Amino acid sequence: MTAGPRETGGRSRPGRRAVLGAGGLAALAAGTAVLATAGARTPGDEREAAVGGAVAFHGPHQAGILTRRQSHAHLAAFDLAAPADAPGTGAGRAGAAGLLRTWSAAAARMTRGEPPVDGADDTGVALGAGPAALTVTFGLGPGFFDRAGLTAARPEALAPLPAFPDDELDPARGGGDLFVQVAADDPLVAVHALRTLQRLARGAASTRWVMSGFTRSAGGTHRNLMGQLDGTANPAAATDPAQRARILVTGSGSGSGSGSGVPGWLEGGSYVVVRRIRMLLDHWEGLPAQHREQAVGRRVADGAPLTGGTERTPVDLDAARPDGVPVIAANAHIRLAAPRGNAGATMLRRGWSYYDGPRPDGTPDAGLLFVAWQADPRTGFIPVQHRLARGDALARYVVHEASALFVVPRGAAEGEYVGQALLEA
Repeated sequence: MTAGPRETGGRSRPGRRAVLGAGGLAALAAGTAVLATAGARTPGDEREAAVGGAVAFHGPHQAGILTRRQSHAHLAAFDLAAPADAPGTGAGRAGAAGLLRTWSAAAARMTRGEPPVDGADDTGVALGAGPAALTVTFGLGPGFFDRAGLTAARPEALAPLPAFPDDELDPARGGGDLFVQVAADDPLVAVHALRTLQRLARGAASTRWVMSGFTRSAGGTHRNLMGQLDGTANPAAATDPAQRARILVTGSGSGSGSGSGVPGWLEGGSYVVVRRIRMLLDHWEGLPAQHREQAVGRRVADGAPLTGGTERTPVDLDAARPDGVPVIAANAHIRLAAPRGNAGATMLRRGWSYYDGPRPDGTPDAGLLFVAWQADPRTGFIPVQHRLARGDALARYVVHEASALFVVPRGAAEGEYVGQALLEA
């Protein structure tokens, strides 16, 4: 069967692998490497809540990283405004601190199911909805440190991501001085929280971009729009200290780039890579189920590896058929993305699907909002993506349209705001 062409911008162009022949199944098999792990089931942390319950805003690390993935999410980036008395300059440390102080206070109240500002009128959008497992997570982009006069404090790991083959990035949907992840089990609660933060930012920061996604509200591993179970092999960072150390910044030099230990504001923090990955569903959906399974290395029905067992059975990457051909193709997802082939690279993925209707050419504007957390992108996302870019047959069926990297400060204790240890040092 001949694979369909990759289409971008309303035009067709041949992919890097044009035909599925004897080696074509193996070529296609690499395809889902990013996506089938991207929308991962996330283990809970000590602030875990049942569907609709409350997740505490305050803690040693920010909620929304190790927390159970909620059904609705809005990812947004903001650019800090210049002070009125100094146009053309950065926002300054005081302005940045004021915004994060206001945001943190509002987020803490909203996660308890309360109005965002004590004693102030509210729009009433979320009245009666309860906490809805709302989490609000804040990150800092490279430009934040310049605008806040903290260039010397910017971690070395917060360097621009390298260019990867087949990226077709829209600059308007990437970057930003501040990152906000708002997630909740109730769509109105999520929208209300985002709108509140936007309203409170007026005069201090402007919205750069917003991307919205969804998934199931509860249950086991969730499926993405390609029909694959997402994130079966996600690290158990909430319960395994060794895995947690790969997701949260801890210990000397981890993610700080200083060589002299992790700064206090980052200890317990993380780094997040955000990618908007459009799926070329018209072509993917026309492939036989066998092709799609070999692309991932797992069965579609239950997520079990093609080497046998159940979804949670460890995959045997050394298994071969009687003719010597590997059961898991050389460039199948679970082989290419496995820590074994990436010097132990590990990420915790909390992706959401998105569907924004038809594009001008009639194809669906749909795919995955890939959100990956790690202690250092240089040993997490970057080596894995480099490996995928060298042999990922899914490149014919996806388009990477947006990309951003942010550092996420540690959590705020009661009475503190996120980033306080950095801004008031």
